[in-house]
Amino acid sequence: MGVASTVALRGSLLTQVDERLRSASERAAAAPDRLGQGAPEDAPTGADGERVFPGGAVPPAFGLPGQSVGTVSVFESADGSSVQSGYLDDDAVVQELTDAQLAALLDLTPDGEPTSVTLPGLGTYRAVSVVSDRGDTSVTAVPVSTITDTVDEFVVVEIAVAALGLVVAAVLATVLVRRELRPLDRVAATATRVSEMPLSRGEVDIPERVPARDTDPATEVGQVGAALNRMLGHVESALTARHESETQVRRFVADASHELRTPLASIRGYAELVQRLPADLPDDAVRAMGRVESEARRMTSLVEDMLLLARLDAGRDLDLGEVDLAALAVDAVADAHVAGRDHVWRLELPGAADDDPEEAEAEAEPVEVVGDEHRLRQVLVNLLSNARVHTPPGTTVVVSVALEGPAAVLRVRDDGPGIPEPLRSRLFERFARGDESRNRAAGSTGLGLAIVHAVVTAHGGTIDVDGTPGATTFTVTLPLATP
Repeated sequence: MGVASTVALRGSLLTQVDERLRSASERAAAAPDRLGQGAPEDAPTGADGERVFPGGAVPPAFGLPGQSVGTVSVFESADGSSVQSGYLDDDAVVQELTDAQLAALLDLTPDGEPTSVTLPGLGTYRAVSVVSDRGDTSVTAVPVSTITDTVDEFVVVEIAVAALGLVVAAVLATVLVRRELRPLDRVAATATRVSEMPLSRGEVDIPERVPARDTDPATEVGQVGAALNRMLGHVESALTARHESETQVRRFVADASHELRTPLASIRGYAELVQRLPADLPDDAVRAMGRVESEARRMTSLVEDMLLLARLDAGRDLDLGEVDLAALAVDAVADAHVAGRDHVWRLELPGAADDDPEEAEAEAEPVEVVGDEHRLRQVLVNLLSNARVHTPPGTTVVVSVALEGPAAVLRVRDDGPGIPEPLRSRLFERFARGDESRNRAAGSTGLGLAIVHAVVTAHGGTIDVDGTPGATTFTVTLPLATP
């Protein structure tokens, strides 16, 4: 709009200037015809015998009298013998043109049409060149500086108005957009609250919904809000179905594990009974019964682990009481020393300078937490068994218990080969094994660390692992017992 207005204004002003120019050209072209005709008969004559006009000025042949300030006029006789030129300055005084200015005007085509010309030292002019019936050439020019000044002022005003309009429009647009997007902020707040809900486990209930006022299908934001509500409903129903399925699986595992304990105990009993019969048995039968008994023991351990995990998943209450972690560490290291004599076992307890279990137990300061002593003992046993089974002979295993702020920290560190990253990310998953071939030579069921994680979590603690080769560390953090 500004460009169009400026172009239109400049064109209008240029048309007005051209009209003035044609009038000035007609007056200038007629000036030679009026030479000597406009003076009174009783006017005195000059030195050349011509009559003098009022005021003492001889009327110039190039027609400047009666023209506006700034007008340029050139008159050239038909034979080229006489050329007269000049322009009116701001004081209406006739000034001579320079040769360059005169040449620029005389070069114009005498077609009677206004054209733009630049006069050195004077600026841009609109000029028209005409030829009289006698063959005389008359050139008239008027300045266009007034047009330029007017257009420049108009452009400045337009820029100021446009800037003010943009500022007002930006303020109004900001207010309008913020008002219109306020429902979208409420939709985003609902999605944020849902994202912070614990949906990974347990019975899932998503009470959060987008308010009804933000679900109008006639608006884009309302369509987003309605779609989010439909999605939340679908997610809630899907998670509920998944929870019911997981509950059934846990119940089945718990029931199956519980029911398998009796037949496994019978199998072990009959295998031991057969081996104790007074009659001599063939060596093959003795070996077979030994394998049956060992596999029954292994299967019994697996069933017990699965039953424990099922009970922990079901939120079975723990037998809570005050437990001294330092004493549990002493007992666990003593048992590990007997089971793994090819490893080096060390203790680091608060207040104990000796890593010998008996000496450390006498010197150590108690580190008491609230928990199930049997389950916490199982955590220590599983961690030490894991260190013994998965590290080579000669590995040093350090068990430390420390007080760090409002928590008790248990660490099991070894200088073994470490834990590779693919396994580290799923280390606490059930049936996770370092040996993908599921070789049972080490006797691992793949549930030990899963049980550790479940027990620690049930106690309100955390467990982390750093599998750096030469400094593999399991860190268990448990809240201290409140006095």
